[in-house]
Amino acid sequence: MAITSYLRQGPRVAIRHVRRQDYDELTALAQDSAEMLRRWLGARENTVEAFESYLKRFEQPTHEGFVICLRGTGAILGGVNINNIVRGTLQSGTLGYTAYASTTGHGYMTEGLRLVIQHAFGELGLHRLEANIQPDNTPSLNLVKRLGFQREGYSAAFQFINGEWRDHERWAITAPQTTNQDGCRSCEGASLG
Repeated sequence: MAITSYLRQGPRVAIRHVRRQDYDELTALAQDSAEMLRRWLGARENTVEAFESYLKRFEQPTHEGFVICLRGTGAILGGVNINNIVRGTLQSGTLGYTAYASTTGHGYMTEGLRLVIQHAFGELGLHRLEANIQPDNTPSLNLVKRLGFQREGYSAAFQFINGEWRDHERWAITAPQTTNQDGCRSCEGASLG
């Protein structure tokens, strides 16, 4: 059964918020992809309690959770979070995402993340998104480059994964800006190539 209440849709994929009913599908995808993801994310707990805790984060205004779905069937292709959202003069968030072994190599994450970025710069009113990526995670680095992120720096010992502190490259993208008739700068719908 196809899901029609998407936040945004592209030619092949759509995005919506993650929900409690996604547990079984996400757990199966994570288990099938465990070997591929372990290197970058570490071992993850796939219990109902861990999933409930994950969902609880998205009740806070500082976190948003999405899934990327195949438009025709609603099958989940990937997961995306916008974490650590800061309002006020920053209007920024940190982007985290997960691809799954069975759906990689088709461009779904590129299309889906583009939709999430447009949603972030549009409906969420954010100005900046940052992604922190391990330097040897070539597929992820290539993904953010395709989406127009710019490398801003290197963070040594940034995140604790698999029993050690891992270095990360810091990449970011900002919302396109226009000047309105009053001379004020504002962000208008992101057009990401």
